[in-house]
Amino acid sequence: MDIVYILIGLTLLVVGGEFLVRSSVALSFKMNISRMVIGLTVVSFATSAPELLVSLQAALDGFSDISLGNIMGSNIANIGLVLGITAMISPITVDRDFYKFNWPVMMAFSFALYFFLLNGEDIDRLEGGALVLGLILYLLFLIIRSRKVKEEVVEEVDESLKGTSWFKIIIWLIIGGAALYGGSELLVNGSVALARDLGVSERVISVTMIAIGTSVPELAASVIAALKKEKALSFGNLIGSNIFNIASVLGITSLIQPIVMQSQQVLSNDIYWMIAFSFILVPLAFLPKKFLFGRIKGLVILAGYSVFLYMTIFK
Repeated sequence: MDIVYILIGLTLLVVGGEFLVRSSVALSFKMNISRMVIGLTVVSFATSAPELLVSLQAALDGFSDISLGNIMGSNIANIGLVLGITAMISPITVDRDFYKFNWPVMMAFSFALYFFLLNGEDIDRLEGGALVLGLILYLLFLIIRSRKVKEEVVEEVDESLKGTSWFKIIIWLIIGGAALYGGSELLVNGSVALARDLGVSERVISVTMIAIGTSVPELAASVIAALKKEKALSFGNLIGSNIFNIASVLGITSLIQPIVMQSQQVLSNDIYWMIAFSFILVPLAFLPKKFLFGRIKGLVILAGYSVFLYMTIFK
């Protein structure tokens, strides 16, 4: 039954996340917020809601390693699994903005997380506030910069939601909120029970199974787009997702409930893998063919992800 609870929980999170994104975008249009700002802020926050609910629920229930494992595992899966498989199907063009701006910010947040955990083995409210403040500054810089260069990366903003009625928005918000809450409850409880049944830590389940589960929707959308020869995956969106996972999810969670690290392997294993997967993107973007992420590079990081799963589960 534990597996069933986990699958139902993941399904509810996907459904809840979708309703929350749609209602948030429709509400933003009602408030006359520009399409660019909606894409850079509202959509990003809404798509991070499933991870936020899972991490917050786990922290409140006393399973902080699920909070940390969920985020670190998701960041690793975004690169090793989603980018790896998508690049193997269809080569991805790397924009210069990736290594000049987005990648350094992602690395900065990754190292900040490492030093916060190293200093006291927790993320307290002050450190959580620093992460959230860093995210706000990042978003403000993104908005100012986008207005200057006239580049609006807002593919995820659905213009058809402009005419959505208030009744629909409220119903979508209620459905989204209820599904996210119920999904996070089932996922956390199912994961803890499964970990105990298998004799492994909650950390192992969260950094592998939960992380893969929360990455499946993005993976499916990217694979379908790649097969159709459409724009498969944006490096900017991928990096942005990883930044939001650390800054908004862990930041907001620790402001509400400080996250205390329970397993030393979070600091001695998981975070090193997360930093390594993040770091390797720049060398791969330049070698051997500049600004193109093709099948061989995709195979390399997918193989790396397989090694990570093996080491985490069996070692």
